[in-house]
Amino acid sequence: MDEFIARGFAATRLDDIAKRAGVAKGTIYLHFKDKESMFEELVRTVIVPVVTRLTTLPPPAGTVREVIETFAGNFLKEVIGTRRGDLVRLIVAEGPRFPSVADFYYREVVSRGIAAMRALIELGIARGEIRQKDLARYPQILVAPAMIAVIWQSLFARHAPLDAQEMLRVHLDLIFGERRTT
Repeated sequence: MDEFIARGFAATRLDDIAKRAGVAKGTIYLHFKDKESMFEELVRTVIVPVVTRLTTLPPPAGTVREVIETFAGNFLKEVIGTRRGDLVRLIVAEGPRFPSVADFYYREVVSRGIAAMRALIELGIARGEIRQKDLARYPQILVAPAMIAVIWQSLFARHAPLDAQEMLRVHLDLIFGERRTT
C-alpha cells in the first residue's frame, strides 16, 4: 500500500514492492499474476471489509437519518485522514487512465455502497422521512459529502480545514429538514 500511495498506480513497480517487503520479485509472482491483481487484493483487504461492515447494518430501529449519520460517522473515522482515504484518492486520480482498476473498484466497493444508500433512501421515502422521491434515482447525492471530504483532505486541508462532520449535518438538513433540538 505504501508504494502505491507514494508513487501512484502507474509508477509503482513490482521491484520496489518486493524490495520494501524484503522478498525477491519472483516471490510476488507466486501470489499475484501482475501489479493489477496485487492492487485488487490490496483493495479487497483494506477497503472491502470496511464497506461490507458499513453496508450490512441491521434494519434501522431509529430514523433513516440516524442510520445515515452512523454510517457517515464510521466512514469518516475509518477512511478520511487514513491510508484508506489515500487509496480512494489514488483510485479517483488514476482510475481514468486505468479503466480496469476503476471497474474493479466500482464492482467491489461503489456498487455495494450505492445499493445500500438506495435502500436507505427508499426506506426513508416509504416512512415519509424523505420527501424528494427522485433522490432514490441518485443515491450518489447522499454520499457526495464523503467523497468531497476524501478529496478535500488531500488537496486543500492545509489551506482550509474542512469539518466533514458538520458539512454532513448541513447536507442531511437539506435532505431531511433541519434536525430539531429539544
